[in-house]
Amino acid sequence: MNTIPEMQAKLDALRQKPAVRILAMESSCDETAAAIIENGRKIVSSVIFSQADTHALYGGVVPEIASRAHVDACDRVVDQALKEADMALSDVDALAVTYGPGLVGALLTGVNCMKGLSYTSRIPLVPVNHIEGHVSANFLTTPDLEPPFLCLVVSGGHSHIVRVNDYADYTLLGQTVDDAAGEAFDKAARVLGLNYPGGPLLSRLAEGGDAHFLTLPHPHPDGKYDFSFSGLKTAFLNACHKMEQKGEELPRADLAASFEQAVVDTLCEKASLAMADFGLSTLCIAGGVSANRRLRQQLTELSRKQGFRLCMPELWLCTDNAAMIGSAAYYRMRKGELAQLELNAVPALSLC
Repeated sequence: MNTIPEMQAKLDALRQKPAVRILAMESSCDETAAAIIENGRKIVSSVIFSQADTHALYGGVVPEIASRAHVDACDRVVDQALKEADMALSDVDALAVTYGPGLVGALLTGVNCMKGLSYTSRIPLVPVNHIEGHVSANFLTTPDLEPPFLCLVVSGGHSHIVRVNDYADYTLLGQTVDDAAGEAFDKAARVLGLNYPGGPLLSRLAEGGDAHFLTLPHPHPDGKYDFSFSGLKTAFLNACHKMEQKGEELPRADLAASFEQAVVDTLCEKASLAMADFGLSTLCIAGGVSANRRLRQQLTELSRKQGFRLCMPELWLCTDNAAMIGSAAYYRMRKGELAQLELNAVPALSLC
């Protein structure tokens, strides 16, 4: 039977090993993913099973369907990740798993899968925060990136400005007080008749539109670096409904471009303010919305004007994946963190 002292001794030994390979799993929402990462920086293999087409039938993620799909896919993605790496499970040094935040049923599937694998294989398991995983995706794309730096985390469920003080050490500077940026994109996309996932479709539609067609508010909540997208979303919905009530055809591309621009302006404004106030030389972005073309362009222009370095993950590393979890796990492992068999899913887990 595995004991905590036994597993801790193995983890302590790994902290001295020059090359550590971690098999990680991510299952917080509607992607089941497994990856093998070496030393937090090198992707040995990565497998992602997406449920997007299934949930598109319902206009959003259905938690029960997502959980059942994870149960079916967990073993398969792990086997495929090992196969692509040309490795056996015995070649793996440590395991990692997302335990929050996310959908509780989806998280539990991944947590229980990796706890079982750790118990039977006697390989240490490292618990990882999903948001920390998104931040760590930058280490995979930018090998020379070192803390401290600022990170703008923007996804369907999260909008944060985080100061990365050191590896696995964060200070939350600001966050959304209502809707997340990705959530606002999805709701606006629904009004324009776009399917799930709405954010990427809205961005694609916006490419042919006039971003100045509709003037939308830029809410300023009390927190200096906090975001608010609820009022912006409501103003957009009201404008669309008024046009429909008048019998006017919605200029969908112009409306999409106007909404996208308002969200991006808000994100850039807060990130720019925090960069100036804290005097940091590097800004990173992370999360699904960090793949947004307009956001990337505007931040690139901002970095040139303000003279800071901008780091952006490759597009496939912006959405949920296990590679980012393996990267984050490496630095948690270096700090000696270990999951016990009592590890549970924490749907509302905070980063700091």
